[in-house]
Amino acid sequence: MEDSKDAQRSVVIIGAGTQGRRLAYMWSRRGGPVRLIDYNEQQLDGALQYVQRLQEISNDKSENWGDVKISTPPQLASVLRDAWLIVECVPEKLALKQKVISQLDDLASDSTIIASNSSSYGIGEIIEGIELKSTRRMLSAHCYWPPETSAIEIMGHEETDLSLITLLSDRCTELGFSPFHVQKRSIGYIYNRIWAAIKRETLQVLSEGVCGPQDIDAIFKDVLRTPMGPCEQMDVVGLDVVLDIEKHYAESRTGIPSEPREYLMKMIRNGHLGVKSHRGFYDYKATSEQLPRIRQSPSLKTVSRAS
Repeated sequence: MEDSKDAQRSVVIIGAGTQGRRLAYMWSRRGGPVRLIDYNEQQLDGALQYVQRLQEISNDKSENWGDVKISTPPQLASVLRDAWLIVECVPEKLALKQKVISQLDDLASDSTIIASNSSSYGIGEIIEGIELKSTRRMLSAHCYWPPETSAIEIMGHEETDLSLITLLSDRCTELGFSPFHVQKRSIGYIYNRIWAAIKRETLQVLSEGVCGPQDIDAIFKDVLRTPMGPCEQMDVVGLDVVLDIEKHYAESRTGIPSEPREYLMKMIRNGHLGVKSHRGFYDYKATSEQLPRIRQSPSLKTVSRAS
C-alpha cells in the first residue's frame, strides 16, 4: 500500500447524495483532494454547492480545504487512477452495491482501499458471491452525520488486510473523524444495532396508537437529554431509507416484528419521506433544505398517523 499521505492521491466518493456530499466535506478539510461521482449531474452540482456552503460557515481555523471536483461515471477509470481510498455511498440496495463494488475492483489500482459506507450491509455481505481481483483491500467505513457527528465505524471481513484498517483509522483521526474498530462481523455495526432497536420500538408504539410522535420525541429528549427524538431523527435519515434498513434486519434475523415496516410503508405510500419531502412524522417548512445542515426543526404540526 502506498503512503496515503501523498497529497496527490485523492479520496473518491461514489454517490453525491446526503451522505456522499457531507463526506466530501470531511475528507477535504485537511487539504486532501476529493472526487465525487454520480450519474445525476444536477445532484453533483447541488453537492458541490453544499460543500462550498459548509466550508463558508465553518469556524474551524485548522481547516485547509482540499480541492473537491465532481465527475460522472464515464470519467470513472481516469478518476480512480490517483485514488488511495474509494468510498461507496450508493442507496441501500444490495444488488446495486455489489455492482458498484465489482466495477471499482476491476478499475481501481491494487493499492487502493475500497470501502462501503453502507449502514446495514457489511462488506462481507456485499462481496459474498461476486468474483473480485482483491478482497484484502475491501472493508466497511460507515459514518453517521458528518461533520456534526465524527464517528466512523471501520469493519473488515475474513480476508481484509488488518494493516489497512490501522492505516485507515490513523488517517481518519488525522482528518477529524473518530474511528471505532468493529472487531467482529455485526449487522448494523455498533451504534446502529442499538439505534435499530430504538427505531423499531418507536414504530411499534406508534402502530399500536399508544401516543404520537411528539410525545415520543419529547419524553425521549427529556429523559436522555438528547437534541432530537427518534421520530425527528428518522425524518432526517429518510423514512424510505429506514424501511430499507428494517427490511434487511428482518431478512437477516428471526423474531423481527412486521408492524414497524407496515407502518413505514403506509407513510411512504402517502409521500411522507421525512425532511427531504417536507413531510414525515412532522411537517417541515419548504425553505428548510436551503440550509446546509442536518438538524432542522419541525413545525408544530405533527403527522401522527401512518394511514
